[in-house]
Amino acid sequence: MTGRILLGLALLFLLAFLAAPEVFAPLFQPLTRNDAPAIYTQTSLLSLTLSHLAIVAAAVAASTVAGLVLAVLVTRPAGREFLPLARTVTAVGQTFPPVAVLALAVPLMGFGTGPTLVALFLYGLLPVFENALAGLTSQPPHVAEAARGMGLTPAQRLWQVDLPLALPLVLAGMRLTAVISLGTATIGSTVAARTLGEVIIAGLLSSNTAFVLQGGLVVGILAVLIHHGFQAAEARVRRRTGQG
Repeated sequence: MTGRILLGLALLFLLAFLAAPEVFAPLFQPLTRNDAPAIYTQTSLLSLTLSHLAIVAAAVAASTVAGLVLAVLVTRPAGREFLPLARTVTAVGQTFPPVAVLALAVPLMGFGTGPTLVALFLYGLLPVFENALAGLTSQPPHVAEAARGMGLTPAQRLWQVDLPLALPLVLAGMRLTAVISLGTATIGSTVAARTLGEVIIAGLLSSNTAFVLQGGLVVGILAVLIHHGFQAAEARVRRRTGQG
């Protein structure tokens, strides 16, 4: 109950701050120097937040589709030999620094959202792939026997049994990818993507701690809310599939 109250208060604070950030100027004023502005006004904080969320959502969706398809392919008899290769590719995607991906993507794609999406997509593949793989390969033996007893084809078993039972773990992978991407997306502002990193970078360049805190605070609250939202969805799916 206490956790839900705190989450509700965090959501209310975030909505109020994004709707009327100037109201919170006295709260951030002590963090400024030399009469610098306490609230970032060069671009609407609400529009930056919505753009940030849109980029993260697109990247998470792409990572989820690619990771899930890859996990399905390597758990089928014809694709099992490609499992080591798939694991290597997804691991490299996360270990390769996003900043380096941006540096390589900008000459090919230009400045803007594109390079950021590529970096987040590669960075988010591993959690989804590994969780989907675990979900698809950890089915109880009696489930497989029941599916065979019902005369389900491999395709029917995949859609009607395997994927529904693996969904909680897939959602857990999406949760990790979403939270990681929320923080990592801030670096997209270095290549002109419209993210909350713009506020943080402006604060660093002007030595204005208030701006840095504002950008970090919004990203942090969003990460907590999305994390708990996915957790609630996972619990609901587990109950519906009889796993909770």
